[in-house]
Order: sequence, then C-alpha cells, then structure tokens
Amino acid sequence: MKVNKHAEVKHKSHKWKDAKGKRCRPPVSSSNVNSSPVVISMVKDHQESVRKKPSVKRLKNKVKSVSNHKNGSSESGIKKTHAQANGSSVFTIDNDSNDSQDWKEYSQSVHGNGMETSDNTEDVRRGRLEGEALHHCAQRDDRQNRTVLVMQKDQTLCFRGKCLLTCLYGRVEVMGFTIEEGQQSYSLFSPASHCPLSIRGLESIRALESRNEASHILQKYLPQASRKKLLKSITTNSSIILLEPIETPMTRFLSSFPDLSELFNLPMTEIMSAVLDTPLNGLGMIPLDSNIEGLKMSKSYRHALNTVVSVCKGDIDGCPVILVCGTKNVGKSTFIRVLINTLLNYTASVEYLEGDLGQTEFTPAGCLSLLTVREPLLGPPFTHQQTPDHMIYYGQSSCDSDLDRYMESLKSLWCRRSQTREAPIIINTMGWVKGFGFQLLVDMIRFFPVSHVVQLSHSGILQCPALTPDFLRTANGFQTHPPAQTALDEFTESHSPPRIYSHIGVQAEFQGVGSQGTAKHQRSNEQRDLSLLAYLSQLQSPDPGPVRPLHSLTPYQVPHTAVVLGVTHCDVVPSHTFHATTGSLVGLCCLAEKVSSKGGPVFLSQAPICPCVGFGVLRAIDMARGLYFLLTPIEPSVLRKVNCLLLGAISMPPCILTTQPGIDVEMPYITTKYSFDLTGAGKLRVFKGMTRPSQVGMQ
Repeated sequence: MKVNKHAEVKHKSHKWKDAKGKRCRPPVSSSNVNSSPVVISMVKDHQESVRKKPSVKRLKNKVKSVSNHKNGSSESGIKKTHAQANGSSVFTIDNDSNDSQDWKEYSQSVHGNGMETSDNTEDVRRGRLEGEALHHCAQRDDRQNRTVLVMQKDQTLCFRGKCLLTCLYGRVEVMGFTIEEGQQSYSLFSPASHCPLSIRGLESIRALESRNEASHILQKYLPQASRKKLLKSITTNSSIILLEPIETPMTRFLSSFPDLSELFNLPMTEIMSAVLDTPLNGLGMIPLDSNIEGLKMSKSYRHALNTVVSVCKGDIDGCPVILVCGTKNVGKSTFIRVLINTLLNYTASVEYLEGDLGQTEFTPAGCLSLLTVREPLLGPPFTHQQTPDHMIYYGQSSCDSDLDRYMESLKSLWCRRSQTREAPIIINTMGWVKGFGFQLLVDMIRFFPVSHVVQLSHSGILQCPALTPDFLRTANGFQTHPPAQTALDEFTESHSPPRIYSHIGVQAEFQGVGSQGTAKHQRSNEQRDLSLLAYLSQLQSPDPGPVRPLHSLTPYQVPHTAVVLGVTHCDVVPSHTFHATTGSLVGLCCLAEKVSSKGGPVFLSQAPICPCVGFGVLRAIDMARGLYFLLTPIEPSVLRKVNCLLLGAISMPPCILTTQPGIDVEMPYITTKYSFDLTGAGKLRVFKGMTRPSQVGMQ
C-alpha cells in the first residue's frame, strides 16, 4: 500500500485592528466557540467583564531592568549557581561586559521577591496564565501562524483544543511528561470529552547567559517587533515554547461528522471561562481561566505516583508490576496515563497490559492487549490508537458473560511477554469491583507477580475491600481459593514463600468523581465510538484534502474458503451469520489450525482465544462469487496471515452509517421501517438469576 508523508495544514489568520490602528478583539466565530446567538452573547458579556477587571495586578515597586545592549553578546562563563529560598538563583559571571553586567543585576533583582518589573520588563507571576498575562508572555507570527510563549516556573496554561508543542528553551511538563529543549515536537490534544490539558513551566536546568542568547532563540520564529516585546517577559530561568496548529487524518475524519465537529472546541459548561482574545486562539487553542481546574491531584494521588516512580527508578531488575484498580469513574485511566508519562522521563519504555474491555487505552473496545509504550500519552485514548504487540479480541465491552474466557485471554497475553522483562509493566483493570468482578481482581493479583497494587476510591470510603496482602490470604477468587498464592506455576517457584506486594490507596478528589459525565462526548459509549472512529481514520490518506467516506474506498476481496467466520458473544445459526456480519466490525484473527473448506464458507462453533492483528468492516458479501468485501487499514503483508473473522458485540458508530455523503439512493445498512413495539424487536436483556456472593446467607 502506498503511504505518503503527512503534510500539515496551515491556516492563515491576521491581527484585528480598529480604525486607529490599535489591536482589538476579533469577532467571535465558530472557530473559537459554538456559534449560536446565546453563546455569542454570553461570550461578549464575558469579554466586557475582562476589559473592566484586568486579571494581572501590577507591582508598585520597580527594580533595575535589562538594558537593550545592541552589540553582539560576548562569551559569558557561568560559575556555580547559588540556590535561594524562593527557588530563583544569583549567577556569578566572569565577563564584566555591559551585557553580562545587566544580566547579573537582573538576576539579583529577581532574587529579591521572585519577580521583577520596570518599563522594559513585564511582571513575572506564578499561577494560571490568562487574560492580559497572555498578551505579555506570548507573541504570534501571523505569516507562519505560530505563537511563541514564555513561561516561568510553576506557571500553567490550561486550554481546550489541539496544538503542536516544541520546547525551544528550558522545560515544561504536560500530564507528568517533561518536554525539554532539543526534543522532538509533541502533539497535544485537549478535547471536550475529557479533562482539559495543562502546560506547566518548570525550572530550567541552565540559565540564559545573556539577553542576546534569548533574542537569538526567538529570531527564527518571530519578527523583530514581536521579539522586542517578548524579551520583556524573559527571565534567566524562563522556558520558551513554540505552539503551532496541528491537523491529522484522525482530526479531519472526526470533524467531518456533524456531531463531532465541535469536539475540540469548548463544552457549554466552560464558555464563560474561555479567554478568547489571545495570541493562541488562531492556533486551535482556547485558554481557560482559573475557574476551570484542569487535572486535580490529591495528596494521596501524588504520593502514589512518587512511590511507584521511585520504586521503578531504584528497582535493580527494572521490572516492577503495578496493578491499578478501582470502581468506575474514579480516574484509573488518567492516573495510568500520568504514571506512564512520568515513568518515560526515566525509562525508554513501559509495558502495558489492558484488562479493561469497556474503556481501552490503545485499541477499540472489546480488546485485551499487551504493548510497549515508548511515546508520552498527551491526550485521551482516541488520540493515541496504536497496534499492540499482542492482542486478543474478546468482542464485548464487559466480560460478565464468559469470565473464564476473559481470564484465559489475560493469561495467554502474559505468557507472550518478553522473558527479559527490562521495563516496568502496568496492568489496567475494569471498574467492576463487586461480586464476580471483585473475585477477578483477586485472581489477577494471584496470577501475575504483582509488586504494587494501586487502589483508587472516592468520597473518603472504599467501594470494595482493600486488596492488601493480609486480605488476599483469605479471599476467594473466581478461579483461585486460599491458601493458594498463585494458579500459574510458570510465574513463581512451586515452593517459594508467599509473595508480598505493596498496597497503595488513593483518594480521588476531582469534581464529579464517582459519576459518569453527562455532557456531550463524555459518556462511556460515546468514548468507545471515538476510539473506533479514530482507528478507522487510518483508512484516510495522510495527505491534506477532503475526507473520503468509507463507502467510497476500495475494499479487499477475501474468498470464503480462505477464512472462517465466527461470533463471539452469542449463538447464531449458520444461515443467519451472513446477515449478522454484513456492515459490521470484525476482528482479524489468526488461528493456529489451518482452515479447511469443501468449497463453501466455514463457521466456528465457539469463540476461540487467538491472536488478533486488527479490525475491518465487512462491507458486503458476494454469495455468487464466494467473496467477502473487507475494509481495513492493515497492511497486505499482515493480512495474508489472517484466517479468521470474528464478529463481536462492538457495533459500528451510528454516524458512520447515517452520515454517508454522495448517496442518491436509499442508504445501505439503514432502515426506517422498523418498529420497536413488536415483541422481541428490542435488545434482549438476559437475567442470569445468580445469587451474588455478598447475598449468600442473607435469606
């Protein structure tokens, strides 16, 4: 398959000026916020309040500022940095040139109170960057549509939207990952479906030697007038970052659907907190004021992160096994993303075992997978879909219908893990922590050589018993029972002493903890659809251009005799299997046995546990020629190994079927002649009638 290099789309924008040539706020457009009249009115009222009440308070005392020395900078040797009580520094400079002397006096002035003001230097304040502060520390190059932002230590920028971040000088932190000068550019995604991202300034490893060094850094990215303004905000320990717009096949594909066109804009609950008139808005970023909290880490949250990271840094083998568990909507996925990002500051990779079928991190829902993470996760799951090292398609968003198959699939993945085990591994679990779900957690701790269990809860109470080593000695699992320490001989020695692991409790304290989000794109089924759509966006060309609907793409032709067809989640008679699979998502799997056919289609009688290499859409079936028509982004070299198509309960997102441009006739796979009033027409809900373990003995 021909793959072209991706070319980014650059959108031009211009500064807005009034009749006297002064810069003014641009008119509100749909590129910034939702374009309804009510929203525009709300935003205008908010803008008026911002004009009346500046968010930056001026300091009255003034100190000597840096003089604008026009001569070229001379070599300035820096001796040992002397740390001060407030975290700033005073530098001892060998060269006594005017330029060096200015920066020496400037460093001393910052030492006084952590900030410095004068006619040539703006206020340097910690906290959230918003309002007028963004005009002082950010300058935009309208010709190239990019912005340079100066950040001080502990300053934060919370935003919605997306951008490409490059660190030009110093260090910044995003979701636990430190981005330093000299590193590659990183894509940041902060959609309305998840908590907004924040960029936080860190203390620079080395200080700027001279004013000319700072000017030289900015010279490549800003015109002279903008450089002069921005230099006023730069201190000796500032961090300088470049922000650019970003457009990918994934973002273009998602925004082509009407319901998702505002995915990277503000949700209605944050309209009044938007900071619209800044050098960042034209990039696809909308800064948020301090009313929006961003990611909130409790004290126990930070303690757990520090504990696990310290263990991973000091572990001789370098391979601790961390199992993260907790009830639904308690922040497990976010905690894991921050943990992985933090670990990547110290190690080249982190292994990840996916045990949550409903909210998968790297694949569409319904998958159990094992993969190696080498790049930071700077967005929600649908922004970093990737092909795992090993994957099994379970086919459902919950495992309650076949617990044994779920556990055997996890064991199979673990056995495929590299025996060298040089990287730490994180195990994600489901939010099902009661009844059989809790028993599965007990089994997983016994099956795998877990070194740390991080258990998240909320509201000051545990939603299930604490999974401490003492509790596990007497707890019953689904497949294991005390006094067994493990059910797999290959993981521990048969006569080894009982394994002791560390239990770390975390109390989540963010707003809305314990309850599912009700805003648009925040419900669990919508987030599953986003991950699947992001996966299917790989079918789009990497080159900029119009989005091609799926029905316009050329499918692969697969003979009936080359693959077997199976259904994972229910029993379907062979005569109805074709009807069930047409227009559906199928897992592309590899059976160990060779497919044998007598000239017709082959069907599986039960769901297998076998490797899965990806997914496809079974677009049509030609019975006359004996062909399946399959759309998939998988490379042909990998497709040749596929000999099994598995249909699960993971359905296609409705927008794929209902939004098909260019169709003049009746849309395929869609019908309006259907009545849910008929008996059996709705979804069949099975009541198993089993007594929960917690109810035993209560009758």
